Amino acid sequence: MISPDKVLKNMRLTEKSNKHSANYGQYTFEVYPSANKHTVREAVEQAFNVTVTRVNTYNVRGKMKKTRRGQPVQASDSKRAIVTLKQGDKIELI
Repeated sequence: MISPDKVLKNMRLTEKSNKHSANYGQYTFEVYPSANKHTVREAVEQAFNVTVTRVNTYNVRGKMKKTRRGQPVQASDSKRAIVTLKQGDKIELI
């Protein structure tokens, strides 16, 4: 078993993700690029003691930004996972 801190970086808390967690039982996590659906499922089940029914992953490309001198720089890419829990399960944030 892989420890959850090697797979999950942090939980994404936005207006859209909060709405999805309240209405559909879906939670969004930022994960390491090497993580796949199976490892994300195991990590969430271990860390929060819930039952995961579905995992969707997607890559987010970093945005182009400018430095103070006006030089273009690309922000780092990231990977995210949307985890759907069994009906009735919740992740409690303390």
